[in-house]
Amino acid sequence: MWSDYALIMGAYLLGAVPHLWALGRLCGVDLHGDLHISLWRRGGRLIGGIGILVDILKGMVPVLVGKSLGFDILVVTLAGLAAVCGQIWPIFSRFNGEKGNSTGLAMALALAPYPLLIALVPIAVGIAIRTVPRLFDARQSLNERLKLGGPPSRSLPLGMAVGFLVLPIASLLLKKPLVITSGYSVLFILVMIRRLTAGLRADLTASTGVGSILLNRLLYDRSYL
Repeated sequence: MWSDYALIMGAYLLGAVPHLWALGRLCGVDLHGDLHISLWRRGGRLIGGIGILVDILKGMVPVLVGKSLGFDILVVTLAGLAAVCGQIWPIFSRFNGEKGNSTGLAMALALAPYPLLIALVPIAVGIAIRTVPRLFDARQSLNERLKLGGPPSRSLPLGMAVGFLVLPIASLLLKKPLVITSGYSVLFILVMIRRLTAGLRADLTASTGVGSILLNRLLYDRSYL
């Protein structure tokens, strides 16, 4: 029993480690806004890539450790979700973290990869719609085309939302254990809650269009289009 709690709590603390800030300090730069994009642009592609890799490891390591040590699948699933919660609401950063996308997808990959392969289809479509036109834009330099981020996109956050929604549905269709399917459902809810609540108070103070703000946040991960 105590080992179960230790795995889950350890997973949360791992997810909560502020590695992006640490990498920024290592490069001697201050990060603002989207920490991944800021680190990629100000710290360089190598450091930015390391930041993404660590996010992925945060989601995979607790699940893989739990599986390898023979923990019950419920405990393993809870550990994966705890890592995502740590990345989204980290205790070391006043419970204001990242969006949980990369860590959540990595957790899903380690837990049961086949549903993720189906869920990646809408995500890949969203990435392609956002990225391919920029890659072939001759008006920009190669360096500009390869920059992480860019102008606000509707396709990528929408594709990501659909992907997380498809994940539990694909798990159910593939007859994965109910615990895993339920875990994927909770993962979708966590990601959507983060979209709805991050900086919401400030946006509601500046606007009266509550319905449009909430809808835009759910679909496009931002209040204003």
